[in-house]
Amino acid sequence: MAKKRVTATKSKGPRAASDEAVPVVGAREPCPCGSGRRYKACHGREAAHAVTELVRRPFEGLPGECDWVALRELVPAATVPLALKDGLPEGVSSVTLGTVLPMAWPGLRRDTGAVLLGLQNEATSGDVSRDLADTLRRALVAEPGNPVEGRRPAPDGPRLQDLLDLTAPFVPEVHTGFEFWLENAEAATGEVAASLEQANQAAIPTVRLTGVDAAYWCETPEKNHLRWVMPHPEEALLDALARLHTAGASSLGDGTRLVGSFRAHGLVVPVWDLPIGMSADEVEKPATAFGERLAETLARTGPLTAEERKARSGFTNRQITLS
Repeated sequence: MAKKRVTATKSKGPRAASDEAVPVVGAREPCPCGSGRRYKACHGREAAHAVTELVRRPFEGLPGECDWVALRELVPAATVPLALKDGLPEGVSSVTLGTVLPMAWPGLRRDTGAVLLGLQNEATSGDVSRDLADTLRRALVAEPGNPVEGRRPAPDGPRLQDLLDLTAPFVPEVHTGFEFWLENAEAATGEVAASLEQANQAAIPTVRLTGVDAAYWCETPEKNHLRWVMPHPEEALLDALARLHTAGASSLGDGTRLVGSFRAHGLVVPVWDLPIGMSADEVEKPATAFGERLAETLARTGPLTAEERKARSGFTNRQITLS
């Protein structure tokens, strides 16, 4: 049975002269264009390619791109108020981005009309931004008091960059738990209270630094870490990190160590091991100083020395890709 969403692909069969879009149907169903072929062998080819093609930097162009990446991959519990380009629809009091929503719902419209958008849900296409935009649009018109289920977005559907006010600031608020799920968490009882308590116990304590952008301290049983999402081009950043490491200037103080990096949504995230007793406040000053050293080093464009190339190779070999 044909689904309601449509692609922008025009028919190449008997209906080629028509401007009507071809509906998306099951892969083995006859193509709605009338060609007589199965959808997957006709218009489904282009649609499937559009859906599965990976967008390397889905949050590029959004204010706070580095924080979008951090909230999707690193931070257990955080929220950010979102501003829409065309303003709030009637009956919608606010739109809030949350790292995770209850029951892992992609979206939720509260009884009050407020909309929550979950960031850490599994993407159904190759473009996280398009997935989130599709969920957001459906949440804005959902009946109050209902969640929004996941689905694959139309390949020509809007992206977050089309829906959000790109001049509005993006300032995450990191929470110690998931009380933001409920408008009155103190009144939670029974299964709801138990679920909230279980989620809170699993959350790793995390703090966003204030002196630098998109750097997050976290506490684990064995050691603390600083994970810092950076906007710089990957090759230049790895060169700079190698130069600083070779010069003995890559640490954040005694007992700290730059242990490597990972790649997420097209950006590089250097990671430092910190002593278990080193708090987020104690990382602020050395992180700011490191940021200044990094900016100076990024301006250097000459070739790496043999020792710097060795250090860079070590970073590259230890790098993993999360998305």
